[in-house]
Amino acid sequence: MNKIGLISGDGKLPLHIGNSLIKHNFDVTYLLLHSVKDKSIYKNENHININILSIKKIIKILNLNNINEVIFAGSIKRPSIKDLGFDIDTLKLAKKLLLEKQGDNNLLTSIKKIFENQGISFFNWIKYCPNLFATERNLSINKPSNSAKYNLIKAKSIISEFKKIDVGQSIIIQNQLVLGLEAIEGTDHLIERCSNYKRKGDKGILVKFSKKNQSQLIDIPTIGLKTIENLKKNNYEGVFVEKNKCLIIDKDEVSNYANNNNIFISSVELD
Repeated sequence: MNKIGLISGDGKLPLHIGNSLIKHNFDVTYLLLHSVKDKSIYKNENHININILSIKKIIKILNLNNINEVIFAGSIKRPSIKDLGFDIDTLKLAKKLLLEKQGDNNLLTSIKKIFENQGISFFNWIKYCPNLFATERNLSINKPSNSAKYNLIKAKSIISEFKKIDVGQSIIIQNQLVLGLEAIEGTDHLIERCSNYKRKGDKGILVKFSKKNQSQLIDIPTIGLKTIENLKKNNYEGVFVEKNKCLIIDKDEVSNYANNNNIFISSVELD
């Protein structure tokens, strides 16, 4: 039986992935980052607490538990160079990447290489969790209006360029105008921020997409119930997500909420 270490950040995604893998007879150990807000959801699961500030200790824990394959999942707060507690090896990585202001893709790729150099590979979990991805054309009863489709055309013209830089995975368009591009604040804050810039006209849309050369194993674009609740709260029409490249947490719950609150969720090809 394969032993997999699931390095877990905030949210339910790690549990969804873990449960799917357990059903396929994988032996899963959740490695909970110290920053995880709700560790109680893992009380009945095989888990170990870890600190992202010490990659050396994480690798030691993996070796002690005979785990040679890992997964990164969940929301992980990027550490600051000012954080206390870095061990020497992690501090060297932090100085190299954080001080040089490397993007998230480069940071995650470098961390991946560190693990691989220690004989620990990244497990390809995606094929065991197809139900987590946006594959349906429409995930809600509500369909995008013509205004939303025109806004999508505008978004596509920008996304092709925005994808090339390692910044964010979301854009908001209203009246075929760009209200905001996601940066370090994340999608939920983008939704709230852009609601202040709305003008008379259509309600506006969110578009969620992958970055250029996006890793299929780490930092996958994700939406969940909170995303749709924020769209409703801030009076947006809905969201377009990139087909087969965007995760939807608690898909049935998300779709039901959208159906009951006149929000559309549609998947589209963006390449």
